[in-house]
Amino acid sequence: MLKTSENTLDPANWTSFRQQGHDMLDGMFDYLEQLREQPVWQSLSTEQREVFQKPLSTQASDLTEVYTNFMETIVPYAVGNTHPGFMGWVHGGGTPVGMLAEMLAAGLNANVGGRDQAPIELEKQLLRWVISLFSFPETASGLFVTGTSMANFISVLVARTACLGKAIRKQGLGNSEQQLVAYTSSSAHISIAQAMDMAGIGSDALRLIPTNENYQMDMIALAQAISADKKAGLTPFFIAATVGSVDVGAIDPLSAIADLASLENLWFHVDGAYGALAILAPELAPRLQGIERADSIAFDFHKWGQVPYDAGFILVRNGDYQLDTFASPASYLSREARGLSAGSPWPCDLGPDLSRGFRALKTWFTLKVYGQEKLGQVIANTCVLAQILKQRIEQHPQLELLAPVELNIVCFRYRCENPNPINAEIVIALQESGIVAPSTTTLHGQFAIRAAIFNHRTTVSDIDALVEATVSFGKGLIVSG
Repeated sequence: MLKTSENTLDPANWTSFRQQGHDMLDGMFDYLEQLREQPVWQSLSTEQREVFQKPLSTQASDLTEVYTNFMETIVPYAVGNTHPGFMGWVHGGGTPVGMLAEMLAAGLNANVGGRDQAPIELEKQLLRWVISLFSFPETASGLFVTGTSMANFISVLVARTACLGKAIRKQGLGNSEQQLVAYTSSSAHISIAQAMDMAGIGSDALRLIPTNENYQMDMIALAQAISADKKAGLTPFFIAATVGSVDVGAIDPLSAIADLASLENLWFHVDGAYGALAILAPELAPRLQGIERADSIAFDFHKWGQVPYDAGFILVRNGDYQLDTFASPASYLSREARGLSAGSPWPCDLGPDLSRGFRALKTWFTLKVYGQEKLGQVIANTCVLAQILKQRIEQHPQLELLAPVELNIVCFRYRCENPNPINAEIVIALQESGIVAPSTTTLHGQFAIRAAIFNHRTTVSDIDALVEATVSFGKGLIVSG
């Protein structure tokens, strides 16, 4: 029998290691199977936090001991988005299938930045599926990224190249005679402003357009802002519409924005972080009319698509612009017609990362195993649950709906005197109870309890638990106050 190298990190005894691996896998299966028996979220005590203050040991530790430490000190104190009662931020619930795929990807340990390999062919296949979903041309390009924040950043850079030419990469904005300005809704995600900042254009160059009563971008205000900037000698170049706004899940008027962008020759980007995947649900897809006209779309498979974190995606209509923005030839990245260096262009030519994990595999497994129809049903069901919650709120005298329910986000509050501080305390009480975990937002100065229903495990019983606990904690706070 061949001896294992003393310096390898492989196990000395594969049999015992294999058994430990099976035990760890069963442990996570047990965790997922028994989610309802656990609190949604619980805070770490001071003593529990001190576990993470210990210095790095110079000596090796036993795998079983490290795994036990993980199960005792980390698993019970995660954010809780796998739990059906998690209704806080826009987090997908993940799936056992996605977990297994992530394990396979880790075992393969592929660097999907480039070179001729099957993982890149799989990512290209997913690109073709995405192109088909959004009715983009076959010449479109796309890339898996960490999430929509990175995808929005890429879209701003590509739009900058489309407006000023690829020479801007060398010359820099400081040498450009044109001062770029962009536009998005006042309800847009902060990553749009961050993208402008990181692109060197500056967040002050982003015009935040007010919204109408449905929290959609006001088209008259948008047209007026563009006109005013042009008269001031500035160069409008980019409009970011939102599909599924963070606060209330609103959808901007995509067709109208597409018309205006075409008229003004501006890049039309869609931040569809979670809402873009409504395209998978036949009953919701018509609400996205106009998205097929976008120049770029950013979205996450790890939200409504239920793929484990992280799995964001950027889709660009004109692939040449994306190549012009990122391709950077170097001797150590030389390409050949044959061999391992074949397959140009590589993913690293389409984004800032050379080292890239195999995010596409867990997405591929999710789409293949569950299918487009089932995933669409899951997405549609979260919207049905949101409508049920809306009805519960409207029927309860102690609760008040604070915004329209377009998709799967419901904003409401407990009716009382001095409602803002009371509702803030209600949310903390809900989270600390472990029953359900909503988040918060502020709408027109009103503090709102925000229930974002994304988990495929959530049922009507969880909706009722939210309503009942909100009323119970509200009454308790009024009495004690």
